[in-house]
Parts: sequence; C-alpha cells; structure tokens
Amino acid sequence: MIPDWAAERRSMVDAQLIRRGIRDKRVLDAMREIPREEFLPIEARVTAYSDAPIGIGFGQTISQPYMTALMAECLELSGEERVLEVGSGCGYAAAVLGRLAHEVITVEIVPELAELARSNLRRTGHGANVQVVDGDGGWGYASGAPYDAISVAAAAPDVPAALLEQLNDPGYLAIPVGTREDQELRILRKRWGRIQSRIATLCRFVPLRGGEGWR
Repeated sequence: MIPDWAAERRSMVDAQLIRRGIRDKRVLDAMREIPREEFLPIEARVTAYSDAPIGIGFGQTISQPYMTALMAECLELSGEERVLEVGSGCGYAAAVLGRLAHEVITVEIVPELAELARSNLRRTGHGANVQVVDGDGGWGYASGAPYDAISVAAAAPDVPAALLEQLNDPGYLAIPVGTREDQELRILRKRWGRIQSRIATLCRFVPLRGGEGWR
C-alpha cells in the first residue's frame, strides 16, 4: 500500500518541527509541501519522514527534517535572497531553500550526487530557481558571490574564510563546526563588517570534503 505522504509530512511538521520550536511559517509550509520521499532512493522512501538522517550513497546523508528546518529558519529568509548551499546531496534541502529564497546556488563535490540533485529537482518541479554546480563547495562559489545567506550541509574543523568572504553584509551563515564525530551548528551573522556567532544546537554531520574542510 502506498503511504499517505501528505499526511506523513503534516505529522512530521507537527511532531518533529513545531514541538521543537520551529516557528517560521514559511519554513513550516515548505516542509509540508516538498515531497521528501521523492528525493530518496526507492528502497529508503518508507523512512522518508523518520526523525533521523538517511543514507543516500557515496558516504553522504540527507539530514533529519528538524535539522533542515532549523538551518533554513536560522537564515531568516524573506524570499528576496540569493543563497549558497554547500553540499547538494540529493537536492532536498536546496528545494526547501528554493521555496524560501529568490535564487539558490548549490555546490556538490560528488559528480553522481550533483546529477542526482539536478534530476530530483527537475522531476519534482522544484528546480526553477535552483542551480546545481559540480565543484568543491568548501571554497564557496565565487562566481555567484556575494550571497545573502550560506548553508553548509557538512562539518568543518572551523568556519572557512572563503565562505565569510563571499557572505553579503548583512548576511547569515549556518555551518556545523567541530570534530569528525561531534559538532555544534553555528549561526554567523555579518553586519557592518563584524561577525557575530551563536550556537543553535549540537549536531552530527558528515565531514566537509575539500576546501578548508577535512582532508
């Protein structure tokens, strides 16, 4: 029997997002509308709305729904921004960001995943304002800079200087920072030439490959 995916999305939003403090209506609406299951391998779709990351191949994962929503909310998007995402993965988070911003450039270091993200975004109709770039997002993507917001879907030992340089003023950067095993999700705000930083939550992401990430 085919699951009632819309019902599962509503349940996920209520149980995993709202109860944990996600309040941005636009973020909640995007999470209710975008078919997360369509971005997963067929054999993994039954777990699409579980409260956990899910493997998508090549040693990469799609973040748990709460983490996707939290990072999007912390960027404080109004709909007019140009956003850089580092780590396209299967394209789901880029679809969410595309629903919230004017333009999204997402960079993926694994060619097969970059093509998967393009295919998923095109097939689900969420790729109109999302550009998937093959490349090393650890260095950002200077051709599209500056960005009003940057979201990094892999953990770095420190905040890459290249990303701070490509961040607009004002602008927000969300990035997990720490060891390979344990990190904290840092939200950095650039304003009037100064950087303010806060910790949104503890987290565990796959390591950032390339750039100023892990070798």
